[in-house]
Amino acid sequence: MKQKIQISPSMMCADPFALREVLDTFEKGGIEWLHIDVMDGRYVPNFTLGPDYCRSLAAATSIPLDIHLMVEEPDRHVELFAKFPGARVSFHPETVRQPVRLIERIRELGASPGIALDPAMSVQVCSHLLPLVDQVVIMTVNPGYAGQKLLPFCLEKITECRAFLKSCGRHADVQVDGNVSWENIPRMVAAGANILVAGTSSLFVKGRVADSELARMRELGA
Repeated sequence: MKQKIQISPSMMCADPFALREVLDTFEKGGIEWLHIDVMDGRYVPNFTLGPDYCRSLAAATSIPLDIHLMVEEPDRHVELFAKFPGARVSFHPETVRQPVRLIERIRELGASPGIALDPAMSVQVCSHLLPLVDQVVIMTVNPGYAGQKLLPFCLEKITECRAFLKSCGRHADVQVDGNVSWENIPRMVAAGANILVAGTSSLFVKGRVADSELARMRELGA
């Protein structure tokens, strides 16, 4: 059974001076998640959104937060992010010594756990973790910056991940993050992704989003 396609707009691409307008558009359009990239300048050479931003968003909208920890030692910070209602928290398993314990801790804190695989991380290496999580994030660009080109070999990882989950009887979400463009969306969905992290390659134009663009994304993912 094909899973419904969900949209998780990348909030690092939103114009901070038009945030209320953007959130209103998302609420009207039935957006399922708000994707929050948390970067610490260590795991990736960039700094972005943090717990204060998440707190403000959670107070401003009922759309749940889809938090992507691109940080070293995420186990030191997870309690800052797992407390938001309905939140999902994904981390890169190579950044922590005991990923199974961290997955369990995220659940204990009331959030939904996920793992993220950057282009260098294979599905096989993390196969033992896949049945334990609610989401697998397949990165189709190198983590750290918006606007990068798709790494085509990563599409095969989406298919491989979906096939492995099916073999385990698991219906976890497979999220694709990186160059989710109008051209690439059909290929990503066909490969098995059911959550699209939408950024400057499609949904956002100068930090804003039009109702028509949301409708277009829904049609492509149908």
